[in-house]
Amino acid sequence: MSDESRPTVIEEPRLTTRRRRARRRLPRHVVVAMPLALAGLISLLVSGNTLRPFERITTIQAKMASKSDYFKDPEVQRLLLEHGIRVEIQRLGSRGIAQQSLKGMDVVFPSGQPAAMIILDKENRTLDSVRPFVTPLVLATFRDYAETLEAQGVAKPQKSGGDTLYYNLDMDKFTELLDGEGADKGAGPADTWNAIGFSTVNKGESNGGRVLVRTSSVCESNSAGTYLSILSFVQNKQRVPVAEDQVLDLAKQVKPLINLQGMWADEQADSYFSGEGESIAPIAVIYEHQFLAHQLAYYKKHKKQDTERVLLYPTPYALTEPQLIGLTDEGDRLVEIIKTDTELRQRATELGFRVRFSGEEGSSEQLNAYLRQHEIQVPARNRDQTKVDIPDLNVLEQIINYVGNCEASEEAAP
Repeated sequence: MSDESRPTVIEEPRLTTRRRRARRRLPRHVVVAMPLALAGLISLLVSGNTLRPFERITTIQAKMASKSDYFKDPEVQRLLLEHGIRVEIQRLGSRGIAQQSLKGMDVVFPSGQPAAMIILDKENRTLDSVRPFVTPLVLATFRDYAETLEAQGVAKPQKSGGDTLYYNLDMDKFTELLDGEGADKGAGPADTWNAIGFSTVNKGESNGGRVLVRTSSVCESNSAGTYLSILSFVQNKQRVPVAEDQVLDLAKQVKPLINLQGMWADEQADSYFSGEGESIAPIAVIYEHQFLAHQLAYYKKHKKQDTERVLLYPTPYALTEPQLIGLTDEGDRLVEIIKTDTELRQRATELGFRVRFSGEEGSSEQLNAYLRQHEIQVPARNRDQTKVDIPDLNVLEQIINYVGNCEASEEAAP
């Protein structure tokens, strides 16, 4: 058979199939992290902070005294970040702030008016500032010591029955325990806690140490300077010292009341609230807001008040007025935010401050309502409303320098 007559065989086409590649699985750690990442994105969307990492954050340089606690609060820091601001703080005493160079600073925040006045006087331009809140100066102590003073007729509880957190302290009587002369005034030893009845009031307890008040450095801090103003006012028969020719005599009367206070420290509140606070100093000078902030935090953790720690409210009393002072445009912006942001003002109340409204000295009602809401005893208004006014700046400086043996500081450059 020829090739031409042979039948043609047609082969069926072959189908070629590609081998399917195995799908890559996401690593297990990626799978686990995805819900967290999604939750974080949702949180940013809800809070309006989605673009926060891409926004410009202005870092403000600040020198602050004890009220730096406010700007170190995490909630305050969060609220300021919403305005694009972060505050970097150098902490030191109010008087130290006023006497040092302020070069490179955007704001300063002394804890009282004397230091604020020094700063405002030495600057060569009008400065924007705000006094957002006030807080009374107080003596912080422990219940055993407060009850000893009560038995001596020196302190009176604000609430009868139960464990009060607050006592009113008669400063005229109290200073007689601080002069180092004892009950016989020159004839006997200095007043000790046992000598005024501590071991009697507190069975099984004993303290042969002298009755002292621990203060921060009078040369550096506003709290010590304010305490010194109270002592000067009391020693001057409840009059503000004004005559410069009498200042030295008054300073000589006050100096023993301060010099016998033991070693000074920079920050009394930290020591007082520590576990060893009572052994460090039975009585310490602090601010009311520090005590109230402690009580609020303690209640949140333990569902009860810290009834072992109590306050002595001096009679006459002194209010301190911290002043935030802007030194640059960035500083002025922070001042304006503190003036106008309602959430920041509310947070100040939650931290124990008496927030100012419409020029008032301090609104206690908002603070009192917050304390009641959180089951913290509210400080009672003292019927004796005698207030210690700060002496003339030159008079106060002379008393401070004499009592504290403060080194004369050279005028710091602005």
